[in-house]
Amino acid sequence: MKVETTVLENGLTVVTDQMPHLKTAALGVWVRTGSRAENADQNGITHLLEHMAFKGTKGRSARGIAEEIEAVGGELNASTSIEHTNYYARILAEDLPLAVDILADILQNSTFEAEELVREQHVILQEIGASNDAPEDQAFDLFQATAWPEQAIGRPILGTPETVQGFGRDSLNDYLASRYRAPDMVLSAAGAVNHDELVSLARQKFGAINSEPAAPDPDARYSGGEKLLNKDLMEAQVLIGFEGRPYKAKDYYAIQILASVLGGGMSSRLFQEIREKHGLCYAIYSFHWAFSDTGLFGIHAATSHEDLGALMPMIADELVSAAHTITEDEVARSRAQIRAGLMMALESPAARAGQIARQILVHGRVLAPDEISAKIEAVTAADIREVAYNTFVGTTPTLTAIGPINGIMTADELAARLQQAPVRQAASM
Repeated sequence: MKVETTVLENGLTVVTDQMPHLKTAALGVWVRTGSRAENADQNGITHLLEHMAFKGTKGRSARGIAEEIEAVGGELNASTSIEHTNYYARILAEDLPLAVDILADILQNSTFEAEELVREQHVILQEIGASNDAPEDQAFDLFQATAWPEQAIGRPILGTPETVQGFGRDSLNDYLASRYRAPDMVLSAAGAVNHDELVSLARQKFGAINSEPAAPDPDARYSGGEKLLNKDLMEAQVLIGFEGRPYKAKDYYAIQILASVLGGGMSSRLFQEIREKHGLCYAIYSFHWAFSDTGLFGIHAATSHEDLGALMPMIADELVSAAHTITEDEVARSRAQIRAGLMMALESPAARAGQIARQILVHGRVLAPDEISAKIEAVTAADIREVAYNTFVGTTPTLTAIGPINGIMTADELAARLQQAPVRQAASM
């Protein structure tokens, strides 16, 4: 990796990762704003703004934007998450100036024409409808809302039909002006890219962006509890969760590895015990979502009504077991999986550009792969057992389920079963 970083006079960060053997480049603008920056009546505006950025500027029509980038074989896209929004392009090396110009144009000169706005609102309503028709998507929306009730971080990224239809041009312009500030933005590129050239282009195209940082996101307050929705479906979608860790927590890497050991692949504990040995579900896995000040550890399973009664206690018992019996061999296997994923991502310029941009937004600097690998290697089985106990035992779980769920174990029953775990002794760590 040859990573170079420059902070412009207005606070915008330019970062490059040169890959000299390539003939293409991936670049984009990452913004420290997502759905958790929204007020209740703004729910969905970050995602709508991301859509509308491609729908015409003062100098380009929506069709013109698409044709101009595709005329050189490039592509444009964007995505919205809970804490970040990004707009990115993939192009041949010689077309870097064009890509920078288009990205700068759509983020500073979008017109948000009424006809385009109505059309894109309709598209997002269809997206919301499709999500509502998917039981797994519904279960995850409930999961997020139950973990963080009445908070922006717990609301759906897409918004609701009512909020999305209520946004006008002024709403979008006001949100853009308040959240898209240079100190909260990173222009990142990887591949066949020259750092000095990109810095010069950034000064020309992004130098006028407001130099005052945006207001910080409201603090998250994990609550937990349960939301159960009985529906006539073939399968029950079940999500069990616990308060996780933010990116900068001392046990962040430990809980990431814990998620892998428990349900990160076909060799994981949950998959082997529940899916392979007992056949109680078709799919089961665990995950950990980290954010700037909080996190959420989760287990997702899809199962039939007949197997639901046996599934839930068995998951609880596996969580308790993790706090006492995880071995160094399991940790070594999960460490290898995580390291391999990290290294494989480095082979893709798009993945590298995204990774270094997010690291700057989260940590204020780029973390070298060797530094990340060293932190992963430093985690022991004792660390994993400790973080498992602290996460699962004596805490408030989040439980959401959709489908044929009569007789499902409640969140209180789950917590009580987990509380029966024997106390861990320091000597066993």
